[in-house]
Amino acid sequence: MKIRAGFSIAYECMQPTPMMLVLNIHPSRRVDLLTEQVLTFDQPIEAWNYTDGFGNACTRIVAPPGLTTISTAFEIYDTGLPDAVPENALQHEIKDLPDEVLVFLLGSRYCDTDRLADLAWSLFAHTPPGWPRVKAICDFVHNHIAFNYQNANPQRTAHGGYTDRTGVCRDFAHLAITLCRCMNIPARYCTGYLGDIGVPVVPEPMDFSAWFEVYLSGRWITSDARHNKPRIGRILMATGRDATDVALSTNFGPSRLARFDVVTEEVA
Repeated sequence: MKIRAGFSIAYECMQPTPMMLVLNIHPSRRVDLLTEQVLTFDQPIEAWNYTDGFGNACTRIVAPPGLTTISTAFEIYDTGLPDAVPENALQHEIKDLPDEVLVFLLGSRYCDTDRLADLAWSLFAHTPPGWPRVKAICDFVHNHIAFNYQNANPQRTAHGGYTDRTGVCRDFAHLAITLCRCMNIPARYCTGYLGDIGVPVVPEPMDFSAWFEVYLSGRWITSDARHNKPRIGRILMATGRDATDVALSTNFGPSRLARFDVVTEEVA
């Protein structure tokens, strides 16, 4: 199966503004590319690439004053299979986890484990450990939060998502990640493309999507509390502790998002 994806994003800056961008697909998916995936800019800009501490492909620029448009377009191979449902995936004892996985048990900027630990144990202590526990957490989050673009809030933490009971895909991911960590299941935040492939097309403009992965049976496994069912055609861009680590752009100065267009579609 072939997927066509890309975006066009414009920022308006008042002065030269350093920016960190996490807008490339994840290195693990580059083997599937059918065309090049490179960032282009509509005016001369020096850009240099680096790999962050989570293994994401990042870019640094200094955006000039005025409007700067960043874009990319590519085609990528996908199996066309829905997300795996590993019903027998096992939860590790903490002492058996790899060192590099331990950070995904800790609280972070948007995953306030200290405020949700008692709730998590009261809700999920009786569930079988491993995938059944992750599924129970996803079911709870999916039913607890109502999706609404109008209620997006970039300051909302997992506890805020639990109390507000509304939000967007990042709020579903943050709450599910936090509850998993409270139950000693390593979980990390994911961002990327997720088109309406194999599901009814929604009328809203396309956006990037957030989901999460859990570490069970020695590997990272995709999970999605917002949709709460296997989906087709995810294209991973980045992983991290929470949305802070995978922000599309981090701007070191005033800027305004002037345009945001994302495309993800199956090629017939």
